[in-house]
Amino acid sequence: MTRFILINGVRREMTAEEEAKYNQDVADTIAMRNADDLEYQDKESKKESGKQKLKDLGLTDAEIKALTGA
Repeated sequence: MTRFILINGVRREMTAEEEAKYNQDVADTIAMRNADDLEYQDKESKKESGKQKLKDLGLTDAEIKALTGA
């Protein structure tokens, strides 16, 4: 698919190199977003696991909140 680029008000087709760079930038952005999402999910999972371990030790929700601030 031919992509177009706008430079100084002039619309033209991207060169093969520009289009390859554009496609790589899009792929890199998607990979970074996916990595950020996985990191966030991992952090949340660990947070919930930690809270559950504290509950298993017999702490109440109020005590857990006082200790962790969350």
